[in-house]
Amino acid sequence: MALLEIDAIHVFYDKIEALKGVSLAVEEGRIVTLVGANGAGKSTTLRAISGLLHPRQGEIRFAGEPLGAYGAHEIATLGLVQVPEGRRIFGRLSVSENLDMGAFTRRDRRAIAEDKERMMTLFPRLRERLKQVAGTLSGGEQQMVATARALMARPRALLMDEPSMGLAPMMIEQVFETIRRINQDGVTVLLVEQNALMALNIADYAYVMESGRIVLDGTGASLLDDERVRHAYLG
Repeated sequence: MALLEIDAIHVFYDKIEALKGVSLAVEEGRIVTLVGANGAGKSTTLRAISGLLHPRQGEIRFAGEPLGAYGAHEIATLGLVQVPEGRRIFGRLSVSENLDMGAFTRRDRRAIAEDKERMMTLFPRLRERLKQVAGTLSGGEQQMVATARALMARPRALLMDEPSMGLAPMMIEQVFETIRRINQDGVTVLLVEQNALMALNIADYAYVMESGRIVLDGTGASLLDDERVRHAYLG
């Protein structure tokens, strides 16, 4: 049984069907990526998993538990946490306060302090920025804050929505290396990403989405070699 299972979900925005029977599985301990063009339904899929949208049909299960009755905040407490597209940090709070917000459901103060220190090891640049107002950081630094904030919740699985968006090439490489390190620390990752080359390079398994449907799936390596993927997404 996969840690995260999506079974034939249909999601609508009013009368417009955005997801048309999407199914996928994320095995525990793996990096799984969902690639596709703008408007394909990738972010909608993550919003449905997170409880921000509710499928009209189909089911989403996490660790065998159907999520249909759970609200977004309850899903996060189960250990399924999203790093949203565009970072969405608390711009008027300091970096330190943003990290504290990630641990708002926790009461283990000593462990929270230890995790905060671990974030400084994972993202050394944030140590120098702890008291700085987060909204004044660069885009790459804000992505670090958003990821560290999510990790402060001690997720079992991390949903990452376009983490490389708007970043310089050097920073993009750092983002993907960080995703590898997070996964090596035991966190399962479902990654939505337009940079198909980078995403497929780190993925254990991958799905290609077009117009609200999964049209292709396989290992990251096999899709890198697939002529259809290369023509459509790798240039």
